[in-house]
Formats: sequence, structure tokens, C-alpha cells
Amino acid sequence: MSTEPSSADLLIDALSRVREVVRGTVADLTSEQLSFQPDGNGNSIGWLVWHLTRVQDDHVADASGGEQVWTSAGWYDRFNLPFDAAATGYGHSSEDVAAVRVPSADLLIGYHDAVFARSSQYISVLTAKELARIVDDSWDPPVTLAVRLVSVISDDLQHAGQAAYVKGLLPES
Repeated sequence: MSTEPSSADLLIDALSRVREVVRGTVADLTSEQLSFQPDGNGNSIGWLVWHLTRVQDDHVADASGGEQVWTSAGWYDRFNLPFDAAATGYGHSSEDVAAVRVPSADLLIGYHDAVFARSSQYISVLTAKELARIVDDSWDPPVTLAVRLVSVISDDLQHAGQAAYVKGLLPES
């Protein structure tokens, strides 16, 4: 048995690092802190974590041919946001960011954990052949599943880091 990590192991490890940053950033925050927008119109921690989780959920569901956890597990209803169920935050304005009022850190972490579990389950069984599958031929070169997953991880890490930075900007209570 090989002790070398597989591609799937590496992708799951990368996603787990996103999860660690998300949990460490969000765990002790109030709803008001999650909604704080730097300069009154920047991205809030709640929006950043909701958005990065929505993108991961959307892209993994699309790649796997399954449903998003957002709708299939009732997270859309629990968050009760003023957006269509398909919204991921892409193209949101400052006003849209302000509309993401997360009632608790636990809700945000719960959704992120559910998406992480679904993503890890899907990725854990991927073969090299499946990772080489073209998932988007509108680009030149066409995008493989492996490239799509790395893009999701890259985007998620950037937004998780932004959320951690915004936490440092929170006003003293």
C-alpha cells in the first residue's frame, strides 16, 4: 500500500485548510460582527464566508451532477436571505453584501462544514481520469475538473484570508 498522498488527498487537505481558517475566523463572532462592512461598504466576514461556501457548493454540485447542499439540506431556508436560491454572491453590490445578515456564527460554520463534508466525499473517490475530465469547454484551453477544483480552493483561500483580515478591522466593543 502506498503512503504517498493521492491527488484527491491533496485537494481535500487544501479544502480542510480553508475550513480551518473559516472556523478560526468566525467561531467567536456575533451577528453584528459578522455583518460589519469596512468603510461602510466593504465585504463583511459573513458575506465573504457565505460567498466562498456558496461557490464551493455550486461548483462541486455542478461537477458531480448532484444537488447543492444549499437547497437540498435546507440551508437556503435557514439563512433566509433576500436572494434567489441560485445566488452565490458573484457580482453582488455593497447593498447586496449588507443584506447578508447571518444570525449566528454557528449557522455559517454549519453550512460550511456541510459543504466541506459533501466536497470531501465527492473528491475522495475521484480518479486521475475523472480529474482530467473537461468540465468547461468555453475556455482555451478547456477547463478540467482538477483545474476547476484548484480554482475553487484558490478563491476560497483568498476569501477566507480576507475574512480573517476584516476580523482584525472590527471595532473594539
